[in-house]
Amino acid sequence: MREHLEVINHQEAVRYIQEIVITKEPLSQSQIKSIHRLVLKGIDDKHAGVYLDQQVSISGAEHIPPEPFLLKEKMEELVKWHEGEAQQLHPVERAAKLHAIFVGIHPFIDGNGRTSRLLLNLDLMKSGFPPIVIKAENRLAYYGALDKAHITDDFQDFVELVEQEVNHTLDLYLSAVK
Repeated sequence: MREHLEVINHQEAVRYIQEIVITKEPLSQSQIKSIHRLVLKGIDDKHAGVYLDQQVSISGAEHIPPEPFLLKEKMEELVKWHEGEAQQLHPVERAAKLHAIFVGIHPFIDGNGRTSRLLLNLDLMKSGFPPIVIKAENRLAYYGALDKAHITDDFQDFVELVEQEVNHTLDLYLSAVK
């Protein structure tokens, strides 16, 4: 049943981010919590859209997320960065960093990865790019690049991985119109 709800919830979350793209709303904590709420709807309603109140670790990663009492501040910093200095970055780099920084903050008990990928696509779509999918065969590189970004503050490998996925998606679109 969980897998069924995850698919339905993902579809609703995609509809929600499409609405945000159309209305051109700036990124906010409220949006992020709403996306997360949709991701966990019917799966874990108690924690849906609610920041953590306990320390967690990310399975298989060296990076340790911030203490729970810092989450609200870290999320405020993320939104401020995104709506400020990040606007000077290339849209693909900005979207990749938004994803990586968010998942490094890891503000929720569950669903951080799904929420971060939705945020990545939201940001890409706001800039006129199509949504992307991180392919299963890139999963190890994806996790490795994220962990490297969190430990060393070097986002280049992760940005390049997202760039490759954007290029792959654009190639698919172009081949469909030929």
